[in-house]
Amino acid sequence: MPSPQVLREYALIADGERGALVGPRGDIVWLCAPRWHSGAVFSSLIGGPGHYTISPRGRFVWGGFYEAGSLIWRNRWITENGIVECREALAFPGDPRRAVLLRRITAVEGPADLTVWLEPYADFGSHSSQELWRDQDGTWSGQAGALRWRWSGAATARPLHHTQHATGLAMDLHLSSGDFYDLVLELSEEPLRERPDASRTWSATKAAWHHETPALGDNLAPGDTRHSYTVLRGLTSSTGGMVGAVTTSLPERAEAGRNYDYRYVWIRDQCYAGQAVAAAGPHPLLDDAVRFVAARLHEDGPHTAPAYTVTGGRVPDQRTLGLSGYPGGYDRIGNWVNQQFQLDVFGEALLLFAAAHRHGRLDADGWRAAEIAADAIGRRRHEPDAGIWELDNRAWTHSRLSCAAGLRSLAKAAPVGRARAWTELADSLVAETAVTSIHPSGRWQRSPADPGLDAALLLPPLRGALPAEDPRTVRTLRAYAQELTDDHYAYRFRHDARPLEEAEGAFLLCGYLMAMAEHQQGNQEEALRWFERNRAACGPPGLYTEEYDVAQRQLRGNLPQAFVHALMLETSTRLATTPETGR
Repeated sequence: MPSPQVLREYALIADGERGALVGPRGDIVWLCAPRWHSGAVFSSLIGGPGHYTISPRGRFVWGGFYEAGSLIWRNRWITENGIVECREALAFPGDPRRAVLLRRITAVEGPADLTVWLEPYADFGSHSSQELWRDQDGTWSGQAGALRWRWSGAATARPLHHTQHATGLAMDLHLSSGDFYDLVLELSEEPLRERPDASRTWSATKAAWHHETPALGDNLAPGDTRHSYTVLRGLTSSTGGMVGAVTTSLPERAEAGRNYDYRYVWIRDQCYAGQAVAAAGPHPLLDDAVRFVAARLHEDGPHTAPAYTVTGGRVPDQRTLGLSGYPGGYDRIGNWVNQQFQLDVFGEALLLFAAAHRHGRLDADGWRAAEIAADAIGRRRHEPDAGIWELDNRAWTHSRLSCAAGLRSLAKAAPVGRARAWTELADSLVAETAVTSIHPSGRWQRSPADPGLDAALLLPPLRGALPAEDPRTVRTLRAYAQELTDDHYAYRFRHDARPLEEAEGAFLLCGYLMAMAEHQQGNQEEALRWFERNRAACGPPGLYTEEYDVAQRQLRGNLPQAFVHALMLETSTRLATTPETGR
């Protein structure tokens, strides 16, 4: 089983319906199939037995890069004999019923000798491949639990025996300089019928990425901004739902117990992504976000949950798997968010719908969903909620101000009667919150009972809950910058008396919020410093996690974190324009 690597060295390949992490030794150590919330077929990342590795023999130095505007990754190794690459992708766009994993090995310069291992285990290692057989053309097939698999191009593979049964396959490859070799792995819970042709599937995948990824040139960092869009697209299902991250249980801090399953759609995160895309233009991911969020509001109304599966189902209860976990972490799946109420999701939904309307992308169904969200705010505004950070239930200031921002934003486009009602409700929310949650210094505080600062309080003015010049906005920004930031890294809130960096990593979303807040105040030089500092907090594949360990320059938490890529995209876009006082 491959040894785990630091997270900054893993690349992502994804097709919208599932995603895989590829390590520097050509080790695919994470893939859930057939869908995001399914059991993992390769789970060695968190101590399970499954993996799929293509690695050079002998000594080598690793590198890699994405083909522009895609999640087609090229692992690149400089060996003692030359240069060899492995082109990696999931066939795109993905079929919800069948994953097709493409790997093309090329001896770029000089000969190449590699070893290949395939060990599929269904449901996080619960079921090994008990039945393996080879067809006359050399194609291998097997089944692990309910999961069927077929491996083309591996005619010379030999069975691996860890028990009395063969649990996987291995083979050696020798390529002469300039040669390439294709391997295609299919995974499905349904019978596998027509086998895909490798060359045609590669061509179709590259063409589909080219079609789906806009140029996104009007921003501060066109290449990185476009890459963030491709990551968000790779995490977005044909249902429109975008998962929060590909993985589960990667620790935010070693042995701290903060290990969560993010393979679900957080309504808030989806709204952040939709608003970020809308800042750049009316691109398809905006429509996807509106479609998924509107559907949940129509189905669940004021009881809309904070998170769902990509199919709109309930997030399962949290449980452990009995695996050792990623070093420093645990092995949890499911998420206790399924028991929470988060008021701010209704405000974020309204902000999303308002952004769609500005691009002419909000239809009658979307307007009805907006009315449901606004009515839910009116009905549930006085209830304590878990808030943006999913903590204990309180009257969180951010939740109420975010709802006010959403109401104000969409009221600008609503019919007169509804616009008046929504504006009055927004005014009432701000006034009520000001009575209970203004700190003696004149800034906002986290809640009526908590006088502390919180990065989430930077967001409502950016969305139009309050003017940029409002004294409460300015005082909150300055107090937060003084107390909860260090060297242009930002932290969510103060956990206790420890130094900030000892309690948790720098929160990259918060760093981008600081960049946009300084930009809104007209402090462009400072905004650029914040943007560039946080943009660099990634590894060679350009992927972001929630947190960044500043001292060790390491990524912490699940990978990649969608809302960080969304805020990077939005910040890059907004900082290239004249500041606005609200959205």
